[in-house]
Amino acid sequence: MGSVNKVLLVGNLGRDAEVRYTPGGAPVASFSIATTENWTSKDGEKHEQTEWHRIVLWGKSAETLQPYLTKGKQIYIEGRLQTRNWEKDGQKHYTTEVKADRIVLLGGGRGADRPSDRSEPAYAADTPKEAAPITDDDIPF
Repeated sequence: MGSVNKVLLVGNLGRDAEVRYTPGGAPVASFSIATTENWTSKDGEKHEQTEWHRIVLWGKSAETLQPYLTKGKQIYIEGRLQTRNWEKDGQKHYTTEVKADRIVLLGGGRGADRPSDRSEPAYAADTPKEAAPITDDDIPF
């Protein structure tokens, strides 16, 4: 049997998306979204757990969607998990992120003076499957 690497998330952006460019000129947007699970235990106590997910979006979609990917905005993401590693100052670092293939803007999270304040339809963007490799200069942290 083959394997599947598929991620589906609905969450809220924790900060505005930041677009950077690789040395080859390829745009890449990076941002984080939060997903929150609420439940009530058997003893009636309410619980809440929030998970943060790093998202990367490549290509023209990164540039096009960046003005709409604002803190608090709710979005739907389809993509796949990707783990990268690099060495900095002699220490190995690892990060796992979602490489977004499709993003749909949903409601919520509208702030003042943002493009999302206007009445706009949900916007879906499909990104190309292949992108330039990431270098140490592309890592946003």
